[in-house]
Amino acid sequence: MAYHYDPQQALEELAEDAHLPNPVHVRDMIFRARLPAGQALEVDRDFESYLAQFGELQKLGRRILERLAQPAGRR
Repeated sequence: MAYHYDPQQALEELAEDAHLPNPVHVRDMIFRARLPAGQALEVDRDFESYLAQFGELQKLGRRILERLAQPAGRR
């Protein structure tokens, strides 16, 4: 069954399936880009925001899926 219809399976796949690049990979891309100082500072600020929002969205998604995965009487 596709995870689109099964919250329990979506929970199991949460760690494996992210549509946004993992922040670790983004950080590595930033390091390899060797940006000029001003641009590096700007990108670093954006990355800090990305990192925070990425984590918060994972928590929110998990909370929603956990509720949906509960039996109907326990929601």
